[in-house]
Amino acid sequence: QCSGSEFDVWMTADDSLVINHDPDYKGIKIEKATFHELRKIPLSNGENIPTLREYLQSGKQGNKATRLVLEIKPSAGGKERGSRIAEKVVAMVRELHLESMVYYISFDFNVLLRIRELNPKAHLQYLEGNKSPDELSAAGISGLDFHYSVFQKKPQWVDSARMLKLQLNAWTVNDTTLMDWFLDRQFDFITTNEPEILLKRFYKSQGK
Repeated sequence: QCSGSEFDVWMTADDSLVINHDPDYKGIKIEKATFHELRKIPLSNGENIPTLREYLQSGKQGNKATRLVLEIKPSAGGKERGSRIAEKVVAMVRELHLESMVYYISFDFNVLLRIRELNPKAHLQYLEGNKSPDELSAAGISGLDFHYSVFQKKPQWVDSARMLKLQLNAWTVNDTTLMDWFLDRQFDFITTNEPEILLKRFYKSQGK
């Protein structure tokens, strides 16, 4: 079983929170469009672009073990808009009683700092890879969630993070050689598009 499932959150021009990986949806800039405009255009499977509320409610059903890894995408609207997104997301997670299941990740450091102000117990991981474990620990960030190349260039950060009791996560690890590199170093989490392959490598590393 996977430890978590990651998804990306954007806010529309009229402040609706929706799920999509890219800043564009069917050629439309999400941050420049209204929710109604986006909702009129179906996904390739015929369904509508999901709202954060719909996604969280679905992820909650029958789920007792898989974390909901919520990535707030950096907003082109700047720090103030980023803070507003963080506030709306945290409020919704609280309303749905999912605070213990949701992990927050972002490339926007200020977004994570705002979440920390709103919820001192929130689990936060930073994605950009341009801050050291010492800097993250001082800011109250829970862990490093960096591109795998960052850890290979700066392996000393692995030991430093452990000393500071920060969690370690690497993305996006799809190659088996890379999987083994991070499994050997006993990372807490490994983000992959190939979970079945990674689980087989994990069990093999555990002698199972």
